[in-house]
Amino acid sequence: MPYTIDRIVGGDVPSVVERTIVALKSEGFGVLTDIDIAATLKAKLNIEFRPYRILGACNPPLAHRALTAERKIGAMLPCNVIVQEAGAGKVEVSAIDPGIGMQLVGNPEVSAIAAEVSGKLKRVIERI
Repeated sequence: MPYTIDRIVGGDVPSVVERTIVALKSEGFGVLTDIDIAATLKAKLNIEFRPYRILGACNPPLAHRALTAERKIGAMLPCNVIVQEAGAGKVEVSAIDPGIGMQLVGNPEVSAIAAEVSGKLKRVIERI
């Protein structure tokens, strides 16, 4: 079962990250974290790795609703979006599909919120 929403686009990772951030803002998300995996692996392990960024996206009103509906849901927040080099001038953008993970919670209110977030993230990916 696929657990991400994906799209491959032209460009380089830094420019696609910027486009992704703009698209996330258009759906009410902010980026709380931006982890540069390639830089971290180089600094910590002296390993070369493809350009790979993890954006921790959060839509505060939806996060608040989820946190109110389920006390421990914060363990599954924020929504991660990855932007990674796919070769030949292509970049892959993938967002977690919250509907998949939230099924484990078994809370209908959280499932409804997850469906709303999934719709927003699908629109984000389409805009990039």
